Amino acid sequence: MEDKTIISQKEVSQKQKEIVSGRFRGYYPVAVDVETGGFNSATDALLEVAATTFSIDESGFWTMDECLSRHVAPFEGANMEPAALEFTGINPEHPFRKQIAVPEKEALQDIFKTVRQRMKAYGCKRAILVGHNPSFDLGFINAAVARSGIKRNPFHPFSTFDTATLGGLAYGQTVLSRAVIAAGIHWDPEQAHSARYDTEKTAELFCNIVNRWENLISENQ
Repeated sequence: MEDKTIISQKEVSQKQKEIVSGRFRGYYPVAVDVETGGFNSATDALLEVAATTFSIDESGFWTMDECLSRHVAPFEGANMEPAALEFTGINPEHPFRKQIAVPEKEALQDIFKTVRQRMKAYGCKRAILVGHNPSFDLGFINAAVARSGIKRNPFHPFSTFDTATLGGLAYGQTVLSRAVIAAGIHWDPEQAHSARYDTEKTAELFCNIVNRWENLISENQ
């Protein structure tokens, strides 16, 4: 799987920079999804992590930018509940997966590097995690950061944007698949529960809601 080329600061206009840095109090949103071996971030394995960044045009229209995803090798002594593996369809012992899975530290550093480049390009001081019930995802990210000894985590340690809440507000739907469909976005149940697919759909839903809100404000001015 090949990730898109990272944009440079020069490709972001001053107007785009001002819009993004001023939109969420200087925070740069990044959609994140994780797949795990259970619900306990302290004991259960982080198995997949994906992050989708955002861009805007000069009218302030938000779109998905780049999606990065990594298969993650379970940390030493990690617990993996059979029910969790059955739900996600992940087989940690699959030969192909074992070839491409990387340690937690490498997976996070790859993603954090791109997040920091986007933050810098748009003049933002910190990233904020966008997720569907994001306390789960952020909990696993923070636990992996602590285990890996990573000193610089670009994400706010506890603040998030929750598309379950936003989906409930905008469309009356709090389940990701139902909120995505209600927003008129295609949903493929065969691809669901992979970190990459779920984070892309979360990002699309976030863009849809933010753009819809901006349109409502413009219409009422």
